Amino acid sequence: MTELIYPEMPEHSLVVLIGPSGAGKSTIARTWPASQVLSLDALREVVSDDAGDQDATGDAVAALHLLLEARMRRRLFTVVDATNVTAAAREPLVAAAKRHDMLPIAVMVTTPGSVCIERQGPRPANRTVPEDVVVKQRQDMVDSHRTLKAEGFPEVVFSDSLYRLLPFLERLSGTRQADLGLDGSDGLGELNLVRRTFGEEILPLWRWKPGSNVAGGDRVAEIRLGQMYLTLALRTDVDGEGDVGFDVMVPCPDDDECTGYAWVPAYSVTCLFRALNGDLDDDEDIVCTVHGPNNDDDQDDDPDGRADLEEQALEAIRG
Repeated sequence: MTELIYPEMPEHSLVVLIGPSGAGKSTIARTWPASQVLSLDALREVVSDDAGDQDATGDAVAALHLLLEARMRRRLFTVVDATNVTAAAREPLVAAAKRHDMLPIAVMVTTPGSVCIERQGPRPANRTVPEDVVVKQRQDMVDSHRTLKAEGFPEVVFSDSLYRLLPFLERLSGTRQADLGLDGSDGLGELNLVRRTFGEEILPLWRWKPGSNVAGGDRVAEIRLGQMYLTLALRTDVDGEGDVGFDVMVPCPDDDECTGYAWVPAYSVTCLFRALNGDLDDDEDIVCTVHGPNNDDDQDDDPDGRADLEEQALEAIRG
């Protein structure tokens, strides 16, 4: 008989998710650490650069079986994220687990078929599964319920009986505590703002530039990869209201040989891309330390102000 409630899964388990496209298998899989999950979609993308390339499924399945065997040999807890609605798809998974004395656990993701079909709508075209295929997958899942024990799954459970929210939040909390340094480590410190603004992928490239005076006393950082780089300034009093944000350095829109520094606000990693690509070179929000805001009228009406900016720029250059 199928157990309706399943507590903590044993350490040496192979969890096989079973359900049609759109059932929510990947959402459940993400409650475990990424290193423990073998996702067929992810491996399809690895072998073809396109998670929706059905022609790459054979290679992706072969890669999944290879990785599964390596993890079973080490007796590591593993989750297989694929439809797995046929006995033919499940057979090599159970065999790998049994070869290494691992416990195969079938988890049936029994989301209503109408919901699975509805979820296809927002997906990219290459990831959308036809309605008749989803219906067939769900029926195959329902039919398989009678045979899972005989196939070699000692444990068969329903996904809505899993207690995954608590361990998921515990793992996220631990990560957040470490980032903030609340676990006794140094944490990310000032890089928390960098990550929130530009994303964690930027962090390995981020370098503070102590002693730099190009930002009028504000902290300066650089993002560099090979010969390409961006210079940024951490502004601690945006708009004079105490807000914190970043500017990125761009060419002066008024003079190619300007001796000052031109800055434009950077709100996200998209701003960084646009700045490096030259898309912000004439942005209306640019402010140059010599020519002032990127507005011809303002410059003509305030020659004294421009002279003041030029003097400030020269002082910064002289250090």
